Amino acid sequence: MSLVLTEIKNKVGIITLNSEKTLNSLSLPMIEELQSILTDWKTSDQVVCLFLQGAGEKALCAGGDVRKLYDAIMAQRAIDPTEVPKDCYDFFSKEYQVDYDIHTYPKPVIVWGSGIVMGGGIGLMVGASHRIVTEKSKLAMPEITIGLYPDVGGTWFLNKMPSAFGIYLGLTGARLDGADCKYLGLADYYMESSSKEDIINALKQADWTSNPYQTVSDILNTISENTDIPESQAALHHEFIQNFEGVDAVEEFSDLIRNYPEKDDWINTGLKSFTAGSPSSAHIIFRQLKQGKHLSLEEVFQSELNLSCQCCIHPDFAEGVRALLVDKDQSPQWQPATLNDITTEWIDSYFAELKVEDFQSLS
Repeated sequence: MSLVLTEIKNKVGIITLNSEKTLNSLSLPMIEELQSILTDWKTSDQVVCLFLQGAGEKALCAGGDVRKLYDAIMAQRAIDPTEVPKDCYDFFSKEYQVDYDIHTYPKPVIVWGSGIVMGGGIGLMVGASHRIVTEKSKLAMPEITIGLYPDVGGTWFLNKMPSAFGIYLGLTGARLDGADCKYLGLADYYMESSSKEDIINALKQADWTSNPYQTVSDILNTISENTDIPESQAALHHEFIQNFEGVDAVEEFSDLIRNYPEKDDWINTGLKSFTAGSPSSAHIIFRQLKQGKHLSLEEVFQSELNLSCQCCIHPDFAEGVRALLVDKDQSPQWQPATLNDITTEWIDSYFAELKVEDFQSLS
């Protein structure tokens, strides 16, 4: 069974992530297939625009297959725990290359972001030229809960959000619906999930002789124009998020969210993820976003590749995956165990440059 299905209709290249059982989670073979398609279609006269979707109704993509990465880390630890596992390096470097290619693609890329879109799924969606969400969309970057950090370009897109939403979402893994995504700039169009066939049919009948970006925009504007967008929880919490704008340290963030007097369900859910998450991750995320504010897109992916590889040789990533997906005891033993146990030297060690196969350029 092919992990990625393709068809071309009227110069529209339709790509379907085809692993419905795993909610279309990204494995290395799937990433490699995607890369091959993107590369082939970049210069093909047969394809004028791309439409990316997930198989089934439940998800575009629930993220990367971190269980496989866990296995690679554990196997490498038995041999030499200071070395980055090759499978992990291959996974992250190839995943980020695909993400970078979508950001810089020379043709319109439409992404159907209905259902679950998490972690690596957001990486595929966020750089597209035309990003669609629906009433079924559920997006999040919950990496703090597995000892990782919001990668796949998170340094780039979280820093582009209004107010302090980027740092808040990074540290709490807060869930977003379609209305939130539109409000925060993660999506361009909100429409009913039943509209997909209408879009594909319109694309199949489109006249591609003029500007294809404009042609796609006109089609999506027409289909989405009468859709009512519900109220966004993120928008309703804008005033609360403004409290974090001047925060200079993770401890300050922690004090603010813990002691906020008027907590509702949305805030409590974020607080729960933050307090249960890896203390090292909290510090890494804070530094990642502060340091990465002015990086170019290519520099963002280079720095994230280094940081992700470092996470593979630090303890918390494997431990977070073990607790969530392997033993499923939901009781990760983080090292260090609390925010206050963490030293500057420890966080510096995550950002130390690795000489792994001399990171290739993404351009």
